[in-house]
Amino acid sequence: MTDVAEHDLTAEIARLRAELDAWKQRAAAAEAAADHDVLTPALNRRGFVAAMQRTMAYCQRHEVPAVLLYLDMDGFKSVNDQLGHAAGDAALVAVARMLLNHLRESDAVGRLGGDEFALLMLHAGLDEGRVKARQLAEALKTEGFVWEGRQTPLGGSFGVRAWDGHTDPEIWLTEADAAMWVRKKGR
Repeated sequence: MTDVAEHDLTAEIARLRAELDAWKQRAAAAEAAADHDVLTPALNRRGFVAAMQRTMAYCQRHEVPAVLLYLDMDGFKSVNDQLGHAAGDAALVAVARMLLNHLRESDAVGRLGGDEFALLMLHAGLDEGRVKARQLAEALKTEGFVWEGRQTPLGGSFGVRAWDGHTDPEIWLTEADAAMWVRKKGR
């Protein structure tokens, strides 16, 4: 093999490696995007369910508690109706940021759809979940979101459900959702 041919082959191998690395980075970015909400900084339902599955497995293996909080925004339709859909989007982003700011990095926040969010707290039980739900409900009222220079309070109803050996994340979500509806109707 001549020096020129060897150089050309080495250059082609380097080019192919660089191209492969670029494709790997794109695939990793696409995978990450598939688990995150397109509007807010929260996980989407797919990503949140995956976090729940990991948490349930961890809880099972290490015999530690976890708690799930299910949030449904109160009166959110009026934000869209009175202020417009752009304001509604801004409110959802503000809620997701507020939830993330009030939780530990080890916890997970997901937007399940529309104005429904879920929070997953590891190493926390029912009592801690209820305390956190009260704190977050108060933060929604006091922090709200700013739209066109005006502070606008928000409201939400929380359902709290401790992990009790669940192996199906959808069942755990359904139980937390039901607890939220009990609270919402009790107001």
